[in-house]
Amino acid sequence: MEEFERLRPLLLGLAYRLLGSMWDAEDVVQEAYLRWTGTDRSQVREPRAFLVTVVSRLALDQLRSARVTREAYTGPWLPEPVAADAVGPADSAELRDTLSYATLHLMERLSPPERAVFVLREAFDLPYDEIAQIVGSPAGTCRQLHRRAAHRLAEQRDGRFTPSADEHRALLARFLAAARGGDLSALTDLLSEDVVAYNDGGGKVRAALRPITGRADVVAFVAGLTTRYPITEAYLTEANGEPAIWTVIGGQRQLVAFDVRAGRIHAIYGVLNPDKLTRLSPGGVNRSTSSGSQ
Repeated sequence: MEEFERLRPLLLGLAYRLLGSMWDAEDVVQEAYLRWTGTDRSQVREPRAFLVTVVSRLALDQLRSARVTREAYTGPWLPEPVAADAVGPADSAELRDTLSYATLHLMERLSPPERAVFVLREAFDLPYDEIAQIVGSPAGTCRQLHRRAAHRLAEQRDGRFTPSADEHRALLARFLAAARGGDLSALTDLLSEDVVAYNDGGGKVRAALRPITGRADVVAFVAGLTTRYPITEAYLTEANGEPAIWTVIGGQRQLVAFDVRAGRIHAIYGVLNPDKLTRLSPGGVNRSTSSGSQ
C-alpha cells in the first residue's frame, strides 16, 4: 500500500480538478484504493499510469452524473474551496492554474470529456495516446477536445493578467476596506464593468439565487449587504493557492474568492454553503493580515 499512499496526493489533486469537490474527490480516490487492493499488481507495469487511469475514469463517470445534480442545485453551484496543500504539490504553472478557483469555475462550462482531456493534458502533461485510452476516444479526437476546451477557457479569460500574490492580496485588502467602510467610489474603481458576483448557499443559508452582473448592481449588492448585516470577522486568507477573504457576516461564515485580471476584479465567488467550508476554518486563516473586526 506504500505505492498508493505515495501517489494519493497526486490522485486527489487530479480528482479534485476534475470534479471541483473534495468530498467527491475523496470518494473517487477511496474507490480507486479498493480497486488497487483487488488488483494483481504483478500485472501492473506502471502504478502511476494505472491509478491515474482508474481515478480519471471514476471521476469522469462521477462528473457526468454530477452535472445533472448541479443543474438542480439551489442557486449557483460553486466549487468547494480547499487549501492548496490538500491536493498535492503544484510545482508547475499549469498545476497552479488548474487549481485556481476562477479556472475551476470556468471548467464547469466544459463537457465532461473536454474537462478530462484538458486537465490530463494541461496539468499532468499526459500524451494524447494515453489520454485516448483513459477517456475512450481516439487521440485525434482528444486533440480536438483539448483545443476546443482551451479555446473556450481562453475566450472567458481574454486579456487575463495574473497578478503576483502580493498584488492580489493588496487588491483584496482594498476591496475589504472599501466594502466595510462603505466607500462606494473606491469599490467601484476596483471592479470591472462586466463583473459578476456568484453566491453559493446551497439552499442552506441566505444567498442570492442568481448571479449579480454588472458593476453598478454588484456595488449595490455589496453595499446593501454590509449595511444590513454586521461583519463580525473579516480576514485575508488563501484558498486554492490564491488570496481570498474569510468573513462572518450576519452570523454566516463565507469564503470569498476572486477572479482578478489587469488590476480589477472580474468575478466574486461567495461560498456560504456550510458543507463546502468544513476544510477551511478561521484556524487556517492568516490573521496577521486581518483588517480587524467590528
